[in-house]
Amino acid sequence: MSWIVEEIGFDPNRITTNGNKFMLGNGAMGYRGTLEEFKKEQLPACTLAGLYDKVGDQWREPINAPNGLFTQLILNGEILSPLTSRYDSHRVALNIRDATYHRDTAFVVGDNRIEVRTRRFLSMEHLDLILMKVEFRCSQDCEITVRTGIDGDVWDINGPHLQEYELSAGDGLIGLSCITQELKKSVSVAEGITLVGAAEEVLIQDSLSMLREIQIKCFAGETYGFTKYVAVGFGDQREQVSKTVQSRVREAMRDRYETLLHRHALHWERKWELSDVEIEGDDDAQFALRYSIYQLHIIAPTESEKVSIPARGLSGQVYKGAVFWDTEMFMLPFFLYSQPKIARNLVMYRVHTLDGARRKAAEYGYRGAYYAWESQDTGDDACTLFNITDVFTNRPMRTYFRDKQVHISADAAYGIWQYYEFTGDDSVLLEGGAEVLLECARFFYSYSYYKEEKNRYEILDVTGPDEYHERVNNNAFTNELVRTTLEIAFKAMAVLESKYPEAYASLMEKLDFSEDLGKLSSMLGQLYTPQPDPATLVIEQFDGYSKLEDVDLRTLKSRIMDKNEYLGGGNGLATTTQILKQADVVLMLHLFKNRFSQEVKKANWEYYEPRTEHGSSLSSCVYALVAADIGNSDWAYPYFMRTATIDLTGDSKQYVGTLYIGGTHPAANGGAWMAAVLGFAGLHLREGKVLFQPSLPEHWQSIAFPIQIRGQQFRVNVTATEVVILSDNRNKLQQTFQVGTEERTIEPGGRSSFPNEGKRRGDGLAG
Repeated sequence: MSWIVEEIGFDPNRITTNGNKFMLGNGAMGYRGTLEEFKKEQLPACTLAGLYDKVGDQWREPINAPNGLFTQLILNGEILSPLTSRYDSHRVALNIRDATYHRDTAFVVGDNRIEVRTRRFLSMEHLDLILMKVEFRCSQDCEITVRTGIDGDVWDINGPHLQEYELSAGDGLIGLSCITQELKKSVSVAEGITLVGAAEEVLIQDSLSMLREIQIKCFAGETYGFTKYVAVGFGDQREQVSKTVQSRVREAMRDRYETLLHRHALHWERKWELSDVEIEGDDDAQFALRYSIYQLHIIAPTESEKVSIPARGLSGQVYKGAVFWDTEMFMLPFFLYSQPKIARNLVMYRVHTLDGARRKAAEYGYRGAYYAWESQDTGDDACTLFNITDVFTNRPMRTYFRDKQVHISADAAYGIWQYYEFTGDDSVLLEGGAEVLLECARFFYSYSYYKEEKNRYEILDVTGPDEYHERVNNNAFTNELVRTTLEIAFKAMAVLESKYPEAYASLMEKLDFSEDLGKLSSMLGQLYTPQPDPATLVIEQFDGYSKLEDVDLRTLKSRIMDKNEYLGGGNGLATTTQILKQADVVLMLHLFKNRFSQEVKKANWEYYEPRTEHGSSLSSCVYALVAADIGNSDWAYPYFMRTATIDLTGDSKQYVGTLYIGGTHPAANGGAWMAAVLGFAGLHLREGKVLFQPSLPEHWQSIAFPIQIRGQQFRVNVTATEVVILSDNRNKLQQTFQVGTEERTIEPGGRSSFPNEGKRRGDGLAG
């Protein structure tokens, strides 16, 4: 059961939640887990990665393609649906091992019982292909009308995005093509169908949809059905896109459903070989963690380096389908350790959007690269100045996410360097990564303020990860990331200068960077980064934070007048208090765990945890990571489970003000993997050496997982007493590992067992 997500019965109040929970995807498109008969009111969506549109002055957002799986079964004029029909059983299930969706419903119409069974998947072999098999059986003789085809009346938040619909039919295929409003991109869907047995078919169409209507005479107890082959594509040339999707459908129909399913399953088998984490002693954690890993796989760009992972994955148009810092901070580590080719795609996205970051920096009067808070296809910032509506006045609220979250450039730079350190892949630096690092460093010098009386550089007027406190000075997280950006810019230059002197010289000339070297060196030596208080060891989150009202979370929540009111911004309840939206200083302590003592980490965890509202899905995993790091797995475990189950339960914040922010939570999914592998197993890479400092939850017997380091593959098994590491026979190089205080080098094909010196529980943290 640890591979099957299922729900028995039908609850109309969970339609939206289940659309997220039972999602399919292949990185190029995502298909929400809605029932086949649903129309746009129930939010079905086939969301395309990398295609965006803007209508008038509304928010720019991703495209939902026409729905090629739309299918209704009709008996005696009644459309069979659990929304409106009588039924005596209903089950939907998602097999995360092979990414297939299963639906079984038994309807009752009069004395007739109609059993409906569907199976569908988005091909991981052909990323433009969707397949669905439908079967049904009646208890009495009857005639079933099947209405199926392409529904072009799609769900949009800020649409409609599609126009100039053209419908087509020929050679057994039907098609629908349309044009986006803003960029005039062509979107095309083609569908082919194979029927079991003879039936009468007619085509019906309106201005937005092309459907087949098939009359099937059913005899009691006999099984009838059909298979749908759907291809979805987009591009600049309408005719070419239409031909491509039609060709894909014809090819798929020749290969047949079972063959394509088998090939698709082989791709998933390989994905799980590279990434599955096995937990002994905790079935709930095992199930939730595998589900989190599944969610990461279905949204990862396997073939393109010009798209990344949006903050809500491919679950719809929420958050404008934009890429945030979530990708580098919370998702990239999973791919670095399991599928570095995908990690490369993610960091190269920042290279391809460098010009957008330059335009944003210039817009605000700075040099270098200021990356978008909400990044889409070009890297220009989709974030608006008024993101939230006040629930009391219904007026838009001015926020400073776009203007002041400058740490995004540091996050992008950090991600690129993480990839380089993990893989040793010089090409990412040579193909634009080094240029990004230098331009981010240049931006921070341009943004910084030199305070002469203190002889130091400061980073003023920013918003850190804690968005409840905007426009603060010297946010500890931001300043530490800025320092890191300067450091890695110099490291990247050193790599190029020593190994690729011509490329180095060319880059220096292209950026006219020589004069900046001295400035950046001076800033690195004099940049202020907040340090632990000598008495308490607490690092002040930003200048003046300790002077804010120190109210407890329960008291703050007692002041809330509307459950959806925004707690931050200019007049939010939390703004004048020490209550945080999410991990801020504690996230810094995780990222730079080697720069701070265990005592400092513990003091800050204990101080900030009671003051954190966890109003972001990014927060809980960070507290799990740092709690595990300081040896308190018992405190880490609830945060891990909250993170890992967020998309299973649907128990998350759905609104900020009046803004709907539902959908999947890929950053939390990545955070669940981080908490388990980097936290409980204690995995950490430092200067080419792989370190383990385990801190397993008390009831876990073991955790086992594969990792890749610089092209070498290893298998790790951690128990309460030992850490066993196996080097793959195909490895070419030896690798150094350190567990606790013991260090060894393992040869290719070798095996080593280390004693586990890690603590299973800590000294008891304040809650």
